Amino acid sequence: MTTLYTAKWQVTPDQAIYYREILGNAFGLGSALFGLRRNAWAWPVGIVGNVLLFTVFMGQAVGNDQGTPLYGQAARQVFFLIASVYGWWRWHSNRVRTHGTAVTPQWATPRQRLLYGGGALIAVFACFFVFRAVGAGFPVPWWYYLADSWIFVGSMLATYAMARGWVEFWLCWIAVDLVGVPELLHFKYYPSAVLYAVYAAFVIWGFFVWLRLTRTEQHPTPVLA
Repeated sequence: MTTLYTAKWQVTPDQAIYYREILGNAFGLGSALFGLRRNAWAWPVGIVGNVLLFTVFMGQAVGNDQGTPLYGQAARQVFFLIASVYGWWRWHSNRVRTHGTAVTPQWATPRQRLLYGGGALIAVFACFFVFRAVGAGFPVPWWYYLADSWIFVGSMLATYAMARGWVEFWLCWIAVDLVGVPELLHFKYYPSAVLYAVYAAFVIWGFFVWLRLTRTEQHPTPVLA
């Protein structure tokens, strides 16, 4: 475990990439692939990636010489652990109840969109002030806290929506990636930035796959006798 934690690729004299970052994002992509196929393994695979990425995004705060701590990115990994347990339990319960189907994709109701969407926007601004009050421990531009708040809240909403089987969860991830990729590039978390960019393209594909499933599984074609 010590070897895994310290193993890194020294790109330049001043820049190193820990293999934990590459491995953690690989598990994250694997979780998304299982999610696309509506396989409950999406959750435990994602948990492994969350643990690895938590140690990465804490950066210099836990002794890594890789770069700046991204507390919003790190904090969301903790939430992922909690949400993944819930999602794993929900999908497993659905599979037992339906004899095989872990989740049936569906759109959230207008009331649910208003409730969770409005709550998410309020949470973004609340987290912005909380994150700024806590501070980063180093000089950062004001948008650092807003970006981390957007990523943190958006990731929470996306994970919860995935557990519920809402098609909107793919759109939440797109919104997260639009902010997450530039932030990661700015703070030189290059493997994560590249994986997030690949993930964004995959998310668009996943959205259309689940959109098709909402039409075929909830409105099946009548079979003539």
